[in-house]
Amino acid sequence: MPTAKDIMSRNVVTVKKNTTIKELSKIFVEKKVNGVPVVDDEGNVVGIVTQGDLIEQNKNLHIPTVIALFDAVLFLESEKKFESEVKKLTGTRVEDIYQKKVVTVPPDMDASDIVTVMAEKEIHTLPVVDGGRLVGVIGKLDLIRSMS
Repeated sequence: MPTAKDIMSRNVVTVKKNTTIKELSKIFVEKKVNGVPVVDDEGNVVGIVTQGDLIEQNKNLHIPTVIALFDAVLFLESEKKFESEVKKLTGTRVEDIYQKKVVTVPPDMDASDIVTVMAEKEIHTLPVVDGGRLVGVIGKLDLIRSMS
């Protein structure tokens, strides 16, 4: 059974948190990728940003229900969620829209387990990480190639 290191793409396109949304859009179009890992200066994966994150940035803002009581505003929903949505809508850099919780796989994980992770987590792009450092990426096309 092939493992992650056997099927991963090694020439990985990455971005940093300070990459502009315009640059990110260009990367998606030119490189024909669905998502890219967000890395720090040492090459450690700190998140992932996808075409879906970029599209979500352009959705309508859900205004939470609030109650004004004695000059105070009480959010009936999460104030933090509202602040996060505002930041995504007005964001100009990857750090404003990327997903901080990223699912990664080790280089020795079997392809069958990778398929399970992708299906269960509804993920299209999986960074392959060894000791915290990015060594590759597996997309659905990589898995399909490994089956032929």
